[in-house]
Amino acid sequence: MDESKRALFTRLFEAAVAAADPAEALRGRLPGPVPGRTVVIGAGKGAAQLAQAFETAWAAAGHGPLEGVVVTRYGYAVPCDGLEVLEASHPVPDAAGIAATDKILALLEGLSPDDQVIALITGGGSALLAAPPEGLTLEDEQALNQALLASGAPIGAMNAIRKQVSRVKGGRLAALAAPAKVTSFIVSDVPGDDPAEVASGPTVPCGKTRADALQAVRRHDIALPDRIRAFLETAPEDAPDPAAPLFAENRVTVIASAARSLEAAAALAEAEGLPAVILSDAMEGEAREVGRVLAAIAREVQLRDRPFKRPVLILSGGETTVTLRGKGRGGRNSEFLLSFALEIDGQPGISALAADTDGIDGSEDNAGAFADGLSAGAIRHAGVDPAEALGRNDAYSAFEAAGLIFAPGPTGTNVNDFRAILVE
Repeated sequence: MDESKRALFTRLFEAAVAAADPAEALRGRLPGPVPGRTVVIGAGKGAAQLAQAFETAWAAAGHGPLEGVVVTRYGYAVPCDGLEVLEASHPVPDAAGIAATDKILALLEGLSPDDQVIALITGGGSALLAAPPEGLTLEDEQALNQALLASGAPIGAMNAIRKQVSRVKGGRLAALAAPAKVTSFIVSDVPGDDPAEVASGPTVPCGKTRADALQAVRRHDIALPDRIRAFLETAPEDAPDPAAPLFAENRVTVIASAARSLEAAAALAEAEGLPAVILSDAMEGEAREVGRVLAAIAREVQLRDRPFKRPVLILSGGETTVTLRGKGRGGRNSEFLLSFALEIDGQPGISALAADTDGIDGSEDNAGAFADGLSAGAIRHAGVDPAEALGRNDAYSAFEAAGLIFAPGPTGTNVNDFRAILVE
């Protein structure tokens, strides 16, 4: 892909990320001080940047002292003046996540109605807030996450299970803060922007039950570890009811989302004279299948000027999934794009970027990759069979071989998948 196309896609990605900038997202939204303590807690891949922005805005407003702890992914920390920023493992929890969660839980002990809790929640918090319920261990929570990640199940199904197998998810963290009021600021990385689904809703109850979790297991044929299944079948209680009086005074605000980020990218494209359309900000499904579908749409536009007329930039977001079939390297955006590249192989005038807005796609160092009608051939020329790479979930290696990796580094926010397809 030529440098001008890479530059265009990079500008579009940067516009999408800027629309979810923590400082801008928090502007004008701060609560006022209270007679007692203001405690800040947070979790997610963008939690440290959100904490830094909140702390700066709080000080600028002349409010009183803050105390608090947030946990983010390894390598994602940024400095704060008074708030403690801890790092832990993502997407599979580790002992550091247990320790960080315990620190957060300790902060919530003994709060009064004169105190307030500010919860800063972004995507990735499900793994970073590690707190297995009584009778289960960190190893059990790790096994659960590994099973869910390998299942290809949609995020809603995964979260229905996670919420029942935790001491903090499904609104339990907010329940532990009572009688203090909890104000949650959410950066949404889930299709539909339901705040109860972001990071499995630690401060936002949703009413899902153990029966819902077991139904999700059956529906998506998830190979749940035996100890987790036994717990779901015998656990003494469901996650909290959102109608419970202890949540009545709490407030929840989604301050950034995929929808707003896609709109920002579309506005930039239009300003540069390029018509843009947004297919959806909530696309789900198997990444390689979504790749095939969007490639078919791009080819239809290229060949017949329908459903959109050329030139056009086709934008979409959401959260695809990957069913693990091999032991390759890559994430869902790279897998989507490798499938897309195979479907447009040899087709002129179509190019694309697919990337995760947090800057990291899966467990590698890239956000995603670039592709056009020549990319599959370039991968072959580099000695990698792109179809075989897709079969073993090895999209990173394929794009790396052809020099098509997109690696901007951690962005400090997370509104999930960003896909931009240019049809000339």
